[in-house]
Amino acid sequence: MSGGVRAVGDAVEGGGSEVAEVAEQDDGAGLLRAFGRQLKLLREREGLTRAELGARLGYGEDQIASVELGRRIPRPELIDKADQELKAVGVLIAMKDEVARARYPAFFRDAAKLEAEAVELQSYDTHVVKGLLQTEEYMRALLAMRRPLLDEAIIEQRVAARLARQERFAARPTPLFSFVMEESVLRRPLGGKAVMRGQLEQILLIGDRRNVEMQVMPLDREDNAGVDGGFTLFTRKGGEQVGYMEAQGRSTLVTDREEVRALASRYGIIRAQAMTPRESLAFIGKLLGEL
Repeated sequence: MSGGVRAVGDAVEGGGSEVAEVAEQDDGAGLLRAFGRQLKLLREREGLTRAELGARLGYGEDQIASVELGRRIPRPELIDKADQELKAVGVLIAMKDEVARARYPAFFRDAAKLEAEAVELQSYDTHVVKGLLQTEEYMRALLAMRRPLLDEAIIEQRVAARLARQERFAARPTPLFSFVMEESVLRRPLGGKAVMRGQLEQILLIGDRRNVEMQVMPLDREDNAGVDGGFTLFTRKGGEQVGYMEAQGRSTLVTDREEVRALASRYGIIRAQAMTPRESLAFIGKLLGEL
């Protein structure tokens, strides 16, 4: 990765631009449709119906149909099983890496790769709950708020992608996670009280993990080093750090050492200004009790 600050593309985790949506559909969605057509051809060659193939793979007929139509992102294990069952001799497996990348919007693919490789992730969020922490209901609420409206197929792909990212919490070797979020993020009832109640419960559950530290930046702090907005720091094996920022429909990777060092220093100050992890979990529990 070269350069100091690089714009990755249009869009953010909870928003984006219309131009980005067109590019996304041409790129990721097109690849998923191509994979689906290949799966259908191999299935028909073997004389199997969708229901029959689904039964052999342990999936429902509707799931196979969604994959063949490019509406659903197949999990790696489905691809492996389908390749073997359909005697594809590696044809489907050869597409597995590209299919995995296609589940993310184009603007986020570089960050997704960093996230998957990171041994440590540090995040400061000011507007919405981090994608890694979101419940499925919260995800759908955010995506439904987009203007212009997102296509249902794109919503399904993004939900599946965000849910898949949460597997990082159980990865081995165990990555370390630190999240600091503004109190306003936890008080903003996006999707309604029921959705927010489930979201707070999930934050508490994840915050109890030994490899996760959750902190809240109170609204009454008179000194806040995070006034410039949210950002994420990825630490790769070997110690290299990369910064990532999203704002107003743009995403940016920061690789210049001095700028990354400044972000890391700022994050340390933010953590010191926020509530401690124990205080934060107690505070989130209190907010949950108020809903």
